[in-house]
Amino acid sequence: MTADVVIAGAGPNGLMLACELSLAGVRPIVLERLNGQTKENRANGLVGQVVRALDRRGLYERLSGGAEPPRPSPAFVFGAMPLDLSRLDDNPMYGLPVPQHRIEQVLAERALELGVEIRRGHELTGLSQDEDGVDAEIAGPEGSYRLRTRHFVGADGGRSITRKLCDIGFPGVTRDGSVSRGAHVTVPAELIDPVTGGLNVPGYGPIPPFMHHRTDHGLFVYAPFPTGTLVHATEWNQDGGDQPMSLDELRDSVRRVLGVDLPFGPPEGPGPHQLRRVSGGNTRLAERFRDGRVLLLGDAAHVHSAIGGPGLNLGLQDAINLGWKLAAEIHGWAPPGLLDTYETERRPAAERVVMHTQAQSALIAPGPEVTALRALFTELLGDERTTKHIADMMSGADIRYDLEGTHPLTGRPAPDLVLETATGSVRLAELTRTARPLLIDLTPDAALAGALDGRRDRVDLVTAKTSQDGPPTELRSAPTAVLLRPDCYVAWASDSLRPDAKEHDTLRTALASAFGAAR
Repeated sequence: MTADVVIAGAGPNGLMLACELSLAGVRPIVLERLNGQTKENRANGLVGQVVRALDRRGLYERLSGGAEPPRPSPAFVFGAMPLDLSRLDDNPMYGLPVPQHRIEQVLAERALELGVEIRRGHELTGLSQDEDGVDAEIAGPEGSYRLRTRHFVGADGGRSITRKLCDIGFPGVTRDGSVSRGAHVTVPAELIDPVTGGLNVPGYGPIPPFMHHRTDHGLFVYAPFPTGTLVHATEWNQDGGDQPMSLDELRDSVRRVLGVDLPFGPPEGPGPHQLRRVSGGNTRLAERFRDGRVLLLGDAAHVHSAIGGPGLNLGLQDAINLGWKLAAEIHGWAPPGLLDTYETERRPAAERVVMHTQAQSALIAPGPEVTALRALFTELLGDERTTKHIADMMSGADIRYDLEGTHPLTGRPAPDLVLETATGSVRLAELTRTARPLLIDLTPDAALAGALDGRRDRVDLVTAKTSQDGPPTELRSAPTAVLLRPDCYVAWASDSLRPDAKEHDTLRTALASAFGAAR
């Protein structure tokens, strides 16, 4: 074999998978058809549980530029309607306003630190596989060549060559008639509200920052990111044309959406700056995420509207879910069917994103009947339970994997515990940066250590107690023991201070189900 795993695509999802595999002791090779990193910003930040996931790999500090752990956002937006999240005791909506090109840069740097080989200017042209591996045909700068690998992963976007070569269907719907235009701009300082940071549009009125603003004619967004101010306008029943996008075209679109002129000029600073037009859109889900030894990841497996920013939240968590399972398969300790759970766990997550992005698209459409529907939704959002339901859905916090076990944490993301260990106080996120499975034993006498016999090569033990400095909402439900998968989902948990024989048995069952037979 030339490689353990070959990944097509050096976007955020492919690079994240490469990092996860490397942490697990697997040798990935990443192929990227472009010669260098793209200058196009397809996303302007991260939202949802993926922010916590990156914190648990030590990447949040690199992206945020600070040492503070992530904090939930006090407000967000659903279908261009504000969500007041400050009322929630357990707010799941985290945010990190970092442009996609910076995310790719940080992930590429981390991949290289871990020894990942990234081949830029190398494009997949053919695939074939047998029982033992996959042969990939590659067109590179020096000519065409063949690469043999044990598994191949397509992280090559919505037009995935990998998916097409495997003849995997991509059913869904294509929306015509909408045009979205966005660009980095400079806005006159006198139009910016010094208190709210919003925009006071002459002849129209105040528009809050970062919130989708719907009118009868379209959608407008004013987003003063630290890296540059973004203005975005979406219209329906429009033809975007085939001429290069310009600021004048964006000005005309904003005038039609708001009914007034908004003065703005070209952006300042080195960039890269966004100047982008998108006509129509697709919502599609691959018929299957796996074809033998070939797997699909991120946009190669699912595409949807970008409203609410769910794309990287979904795709990067796909990578974290797949990485440890693929590594277990390669190392030979994966229990039967473990790799198949990549699709059974991540497809429902993708279906849920498809559902709520389509619902939000319907809520921002023009028409008096939509205005009436929005009035009803505004009433519903006044109920804290509805706000919590939508926040959990958009952030991905409501995903629960179908794992054996009756504890309410089983199958859910791990809580953000602060632990007191023999070496001092530590956040759980600091213990998960090696991407290894963890048994966290918080019982008074560390009674569960013996359950790891025969699996200490693949599961680490942490003995500690829960710190009273942890988040109050987490402390109320803090367990006494937790078995964590590498993706930081709970495989097993207990509330007993002195686990009995039955709990030892259920722990061993969970260990075998997730991490294979004892040696």
